[in-house]
Amino acid sequence: MAMATKCRHRRETKSLTTNPILLLSLLLVLLHLPTQTNAAESKCAASGSQFSCPNCDGITVSDCMDCDGYLFTDYNYELCYDRKLFNTNAENGDSDNHYPFLWYDIAGTIVWFLTAGIATACGVGGGGIYVPMGILLLRFPPKPSSGLSQASIFGASLGGLLVNLRKCHPDMHIRDTKGSPSDVQPGKIVSYEKDKGPAEIESDRQRYLEGGDGSRKFYTRPVIDYNMALFLAPMEMAGAVLGVIIQRLFPNWLFLSFAAVILGFTAYKTFKKFIAAYAKDKDARETKMRLSIAETERANQKLEMNEVKEIDATATNGDATATNGDATANNGDATANNGDGGEVELTEMGTKEEEDNLAKADNNEEEDDPKDLEKRRQFLEDDARQYPKEKLAFLIILWAGLTVITFLKGGKGVDSVIGLTCEDAGFYVLVAAQFLWTLGFAAVFGWKNVKATQERLDVNYPFHEADVLWDLKKLQFYSFFTFVAGIVAGLIGIGGGMVLGPLMLVMGINPRVSTATTATMILLTSSSVAVMFVMSGLVPWEYALYFFCICLCGAYIGKTKIDSYVKRTGMASVLIGVLATIIGLATIGCIVILLMNLAKVDWCLDGFKAFCTVKAEEDKCPATRFLFGAEEELFPY
Repeated sequence: MAMATKCRHRRETKSLTTNPILLLSLLLVLLHLPTQTNAAESKCAASGSQFSCPNCDGITVSDCMDCDGYLFTDYNYELCYDRKLFNTNAENGDSDNHYPFLWYDIAGTIVWFLTAGIATACGVGGGGIYVPMGILLLRFPPKPSSGLSQASIFGASLGGLLVNLRKCHPDMHIRDTKGSPSDVQPGKIVSYEKDKGPAEIESDRQRYLEGGDGSRKFYTRPVIDYNMALFLAPMEMAGAVLGVIIQRLFPNWLFLSFAAVILGFTAYKTFKKFIAAYAKDKDARETKMRLSIAETERANQKLEMNEVKEIDATATNGDATATNGDATANNGDATANNGDGGEVELTEMGTKEEEDNLAKADNNEEEDDPKDLEKRRQFLEDDARQYPKEKLAFLIILWAGLTVITFLKGGKGVDSVIGLTCEDAGFYVLVAAQFLWTLGFAAVFGWKNVKATQERLDVNYPFHEADVLWDLKKLQFYSFFTFVAGIVAGLIGIGGGMVLGPLMLVMGINPRVSTATTATMILLTSSSVAVMFVMSGLVPWEYALYFFCICLCGAYIGKTKIDSYVKRTGMASVLIGVLATIIGLATIGCIVILLMNLAKVDWCLDGFKAFCTVKAEEDKCPATRFLFGAEEELFPY
């Protein structure tokens, strides 16, 4: 490795008050936050230890994050060293070949594989697990652990997308009929399967296909709600941008404490939702089983009655051939037999009554306006497309725009690719561009969702009980809370999954749809950030690539198995329970890291930080050009 000729001197800090544009912006948003701090005068100084770094012809640094390519610290030997995947031949004290981490990497492989499958099935990235385990299990520093987490999330979300793209909505039998309007949820219909056993459901479906104008069929949709993703994803991202700005002012102990409180509360609320959903799923299974047993008993009873009727009829016909005189007696016996067969008549009457009710329902459907029916079928055909090209294209455009802005502006601990710093006006132009891009996207697709919902309501579209009927009131409500959720996510360094997942459950969205949709949204943000981390050298590329592949395979296999279990058992509440567990574990990890960080500085609580901190351009080692940026996010996405 070529050594640089100049070594880096101390960083220069710039007070927030020297930038009037930033000061004015933050005063409008954060009136109660201090606007003048000086990071260099922090009262909580780090350890005074110096570590040997082979860069710049051999130097000593107080933090191995300042040693390009040798980011890992050995406190016993007081040196910075490079980490090699599955390293077995190691010489203590050699920065290029130090410490065998074989068993750590094997254990990490197992944990990452399992976490990817479970987290992706629940619609979260898993950063709340990857980052703490990267620090505690793999012995990565916080910033490289965050980078490794981003690469892992990218792989897991891509694996989940490969599964979700082929999956259909849980309701595979959407009809083109108006259905029975719901009294509880106006605009939606009562499920055709409600209070029916399997045989009755199948019989009802067959009658539906045989009725109407002969063009009836069942419809479905993709499990990913693209309309929702195109609206909620940019709103959450806009909030996250503001949250990250606020986070730059907060000391680590404060936002980690805030993260523990928010995640703990979210885990509590999600667990309560799991208990309610589990009870509902259990009741639905018991009802389905009870209806199935009742159907079987009715079928057996009907079969027995028919057998008795056939036997009586055979006996009556045999006696009738004897004599004319006996025929009169046989007629009397037949009358008696008919009296004994009252249950048969009642059964037939009950069946006839059910058929009359179904026929009456079919007649009501036949009263449907042909023009409404034709338009409704067009909407159903449009919604049934498994790969809506224009929506996928818009998601790609959203991703591309965010990626370009992120690379130009920098962030997530990585410098701008064009050399911008918080001292430059261009930096704030790009911050504004982030808001304009995300909020503009959200506004356009929010309006599109409202318009599409109204058009479908006008023709009695069969909205599912778990569908969201977008109107201006709901648009304002959900956009506000999604934006606030994004602020919280950006502030505490998690991401959309752990915030939007529970929010969607509160909205009443089907758990399988919400998890697939949030997993798709996570892919949009994690991919570009993961590439930035690897390109900057903040995470060893072999670790990033390896755990990317492990998580991709784990997510693909794990999600496939978990989805199969949920489909087979109907217990979608399991996803909510696992989500609550993941958020709970992330809370514990957050608390552990908080305590570890405080212990390193003798439990000293630092004050607010300077928003703008840049390095001096003169006399610095070029190899360390990317090592100064925003604070690392300990629980990204």
